[in-house]
Amino acid sequence: METSVQSTSLATGLVCSHCKKHYDIHQLQTFSLCCNKPFLVEYDLSAAPQKEELKNRRQDMWRYQEFLPVFEPENIVTLGEGYTPTRFFETYENVKIYLKDESYNPSGSFKARGIGMAVSKAKEFGITHCIVPTAGNAGGALAVFCAKAGIKATVVMPSHTPAIFIQECELHGAEVILIDGLISDCAKKVAKIKLETNAFDISTLKEPYRIEGKKTMGYEIAEHFNWQLPDVIVYPTGGGTGLIGIWKAFKEMQQMGWIEGKLPRMVAVQSEACQPVVKAHASFTGKKNGYGLPAASVANGLAVPFPFGMDLMMEVLAESNGTAIAVSEQDIINTTKKAAREKGVLLAPEGAAVWKATQMLIDDNWIKPEEKALILNTGTGYKYLDNIIARQ
Repeated sequence: METSVQSTSLATGLVCSHCKKHYDIHQLQTFSLCCNKPFLVEYDLSAAPQKEELKNRRQDMWRYQEFLPVFEPENIVTLGEGYTPTRFFETYENVKIYLKDESYNPSGSFKARGIGMAVSKAKEFGITHCIVPTAGNAGGALAVFCAKAGIKATVVMPSHTPAIFIQECELHGAEVILIDGLISDCAKKVAKIKLETNAFDISTLKEPYRIEGKKTMGYEIAEHFNWQLPDVIVYPTGGGTGLIGIWKAFKEMQQMGWIEGKLPRMVAVQSEACQPVVKAHASFTGKKNGYGLPAASVANGLAVPFPFGMDLMMEVLAESNGTAIAVSEQDIINTTKKAAREKGVLLAPEGAAVWKATQMLIDDNWIKPEEKALILNTGTGYKYLDNIIARQ
């Protein structure tokens, strides 16, 4: 039985993430025209509830409804996304590692949070057609939520995407277009289709709403750790919405007095096959870098060669005293298999990359003994079996 949601959104406006110019949240927006940068949603946090009021609320991402930008309850499109489990995973060199497992979401990945939010806003604005370039999971989530909402979905994927992602989208009624190349090439096709059809583009950070759904991971992390955050959060990073969103949640909770003290050091994890964030961070911190051209990865979600939110990601890493690190393709495959055999968990390759990166940072003493680290598995590994088995 579906529980009703009563929206009490405290959203007040949109702000350009670069120049801070304000825009009307009640008009359909994409990204800022002033600076060609992502929007961020602002809230009247002075009217926020006490965190103790969460206790008896529904256990999905809509428990944080005040901090989500849907105004009319009937526009909320939900399949129970969010409130995924956080549990102890292992102790490695005296560092306690915890796992937040996003594979429990509808469509099997964390994309359900952001896409669920974006489709809800599309419904609120009366949009009838959504389109997205995707490496896999975002397309599946769009197909699922658009099916629930009665909205047409068009998904543009690289032709090398595992068949199960394509089949998932088609089964839910989405139009699927395959492109030779990476997600950046898919984005070019999306831009062309938008001009022809007026479809609403929900590309990563090209609209203001996906980040708001993703930020609920940050609220859950704080709640699950009893409002005492871990020392380090290690996150697989492609487009960067989750990394930026989690940090946004922490800053909002700080402002409301829900959390106190030092915030976690944030780590962006990429594949050596495609590591623009690692390269940018190295340049930002004065380190040498000599990385090759971006290529496809067994961890589909990490292969984003030109992320639109690069400036925001660099801000998060700088503000948190964090870092960015790349993991080899072979290590990603080996670690995926290791997690299955030794932990009984079929991590997505992106999650396996994060686990390996965490061990590398511990070995390098960047993560210190006795610290607590949280790793995020962003989806189920079952969708990647063809990739993993084919690349022994």
